[in-house]
Amino acid sequence: MNTPQATARLLRADRAIHGARTARKFLARRAVIARQLDAIAPGTFHVRTVPVWTDRDGERRLATWVALTDALGLPIQASREAHRAARGLLRRAFPGADWTRALAYDTATGALDLDEPTMPEELHR
Repeated sequence: MNTPQATARLLRADRAIHGARTARKFLARRAVIARQLDAIAPGTFHVRTVPVWTDRDGERRLATWVALTDALGLPIQASREAHRAARGLLRRAFPGADWTRALAYDTATGALDLDEPTMPEELHR
């Protein structure tokens, strides 16, 4: 009886097709997020979020500080609602992220990365 067997060539082709589909989805998602951030605050290139503890009315609460910057790293003048909308957009786009840590989103790469200060390599000695 003839039983079909997947050859290595077919497996590689299947992986290539799957990889291309994944890449197209990633690029489309990155473009949509960049376009929406630009609609919220024109010129936004980086979004940084930092959780901070505040003391309101004698009660400690966790709040989030949001910084919107342009491609040169200069702050963008935006309203409180724009900052809140940018944070909400990223929270919906990355539901599995740990929002209790400092994070940075870069529209060029589409990556949401941990944004903690590090010491330069020269100072490790």
